[in-house]
Parts: sequence; C-alpha cells; structure tokens
Amino acid sequence: MRTSKVAISIDRELIEKLDKLVENQVFPSRSRAIQQAIIEKLMRFERVRLATECAKLNTRVEQAMAEEGMTEELSRWPEY
Repeated sequence: MRTSKVAISIDRELIEKLDKLVENQVFPSRSRAIQQAIIEKLMRFERVRLATECAKLNTRVEQAMAEEGMTEELSRWPEY
C-alpha cells in the first residue's frame, strides 16, 4: 500500500488515549491506529449508503423482475 504523509491536529486527550493503546500494543503505532479508524469509518459510510439505496427498492418490482420468464417453473420453486 502506498502511503502519504498528512499533518493533522488532534485534541491532546485523544492523543493520550491513542498513545495508551500503542503502549498496550493494541496498535503498532499512532499512524496505524489512525489508518484503521479511517478505514472503519469509511466502511460504515459505505454500509449506510448501501442500506439507503436498498431501502429505495420496491420489493414487488424486484421480485417480478427476478421471476420474469419463469412462470412455468415457478410452481416448482419453494416460497420466499
């Protein structure tokens, strides 16, 4: 993974908590802890975005599209 240096300002209390995690070997470094936090936050945003888009779907329309052309076979399929 290619990395870039970024300068950020963080509240002193947060840095102290972060340093404790590094000291207790929860993370190998401040950088790695911050990278992991950013990764997890971005993943959460993606899940929320996906859930939001899925909520827009009309289940009846989606089911009809999935069953399109299967009317003869449909009687042999188990119920959803």
